[in-house]
Amino acid sequence: MNANSPEATPGPERTAPDAAAAPGRIVLLTTSHRVAPGLLSWPAWQALHAADRVLCADGAHPQLPYLREAGITVAEASPTAQELVDACAGGHTVVVVATGEGEPVLTDGLARLAGTGRIAMPELELLPASYDLPGARLLDLVQVMDRIRAECPWSSRQTHEGLAKYGIEEAYELVEAIEEGDRDELREELGDVLLQVVFHARIAEEGRPEDGEEPFSIDDVAGGIVAKLIHRHPHVFGDATATTPEEVKEHWLRTKAVEKQRTSVTEGIPLGQPGLALAAKLAARTRTANLDVPLPPVEGIGDDLLALAVRAESEGVDPEAALRAAARAYRDAIRKAEG
Repeated sequence: MNANSPEATPGPERTAPDAAAAPGRIVLLTTSHRVAPGLLSWPAWQALHAADRVLCADGAHPQLPYLREAGITVAEASPTAQELVDACAGGHTVVVVATGEGEPVLTDGLARLAGTGRIAMPELELLPASYDLPGARLLDLVQVMDRIRAECPWSSRQTHEGLAKYGIEEAYELVEAIEEGDRDELREELGDVLLQVVFHARIAEEGRPEDGEEPFSIDDVAGGIVAKLIHRHPHVFGDATATTPEEVKEHWLRTKAVEKQRTSVTEGIPLGQPGLALAAKLAARTRTANLDVPLPPVEGIGDDLLALAVRAESEGVDPEAALRAAARAYRDAIRKAEG
């Protein structure tokens, strides 16, 4: 090959990309206040230890003491989008520990810079360092209830007895939402019922042992129902077997009988519930116990209603729901007649 041929003519020396021109990387680290501070994911700890700089706009951020304890230097700073991009120049990695709002001003600014097309933008990564598990918003409800109980002039004075009527009202409104098939209303009414549970549990924390009122909390309430559910579902959490709803009910009734040690099938039936529901419940307990108890002789409307409720229960019909459905149809007829 001729030394003067184009193939032999040396070109400009090829070099590695200029490191100074590398745009770098921004990691926006988000955490959940519903998870204890310091409990971060392994990728989050890796990013924090590998970062060239770690920034946080909130000097009182609950994560900061734990990060510093782990040997990570965190600077309290609120850089603009341009300043953050400049800090990444040369291939540097900057981790921003996000505040509770998620740094919307900063992310909007970065989006505007990227939209100009004139700037080599750093790689941007959103890294959840901790995140909510199912049921996490219940923690928010407990915290809100704590504050309302402490600061609201009305809520701070309520008692179990004073709230009892609201529990009944909310339960009926929940039933109405179910029967109406209104999903939005159902979600709201479930929240109202849940509020009653949390409210009563918060009041119970203030129990006075000297008056025979042992305090208990929402955790005690939840712990009790968890233990009950596990115990009454041996086919799920134990070695028992159940393949039909009937077998499940047998397990439930058997374990419940052992727990309660009742001497009568009528024990535990609230007599204050609506009459038709009460009659149906008594009939169900009697039938389940294989007791042959004749109905009282018909001497009035009450006896007629009792017989109807027992008949409905034996046919698998909820007499209260059936009567409400008939009443709604009657209401509609009244409105039609009114024009």
